[in-house]
Amino acid sequence: MDTHKNEFSEVSTRELLTRRRRLAARLGDVEQVLAGSLVEQTRRCGRAGCRCAEGEPHGPYAYFTPRAAGRGRSKYVPAGLVAAVRARLARGEQVQAVIAEISAINTELLARRELD
Repeated sequence: MDTHKNEFSEVSTRELLTRRRRLAARLGDVEQVLAGSLVEQTRRCGRAGCRCAEGEPHGPYAYFTPRAAGRGRSKYVPAGLVAAVRARLARGEQVQAVIAEISAINTELLARRELD
């Protein structure tokens, strides 16, 4: 016998459907979504006599890596766009959390054979 119960097992189907509808409404404008990471790095240019050769590197410079891109796909982000990229990454995390909860609800509805 399965003793594990998910967080939705005690919730009525009607409540699950209502919750799913509310969550879907929260998705709103998904045009402002980025999925990935933003890192800041310093660089050394390699020119003799440059301050970076003495231990004071250039930067920091921001780089965005899309989640699905894999290794070597980072894109430079100009300083003026860093705040916008951070906001879109935060929005992406919010959307992913909502979608994960909708998926969990749909999984419970499927287990009940009430997926519509």
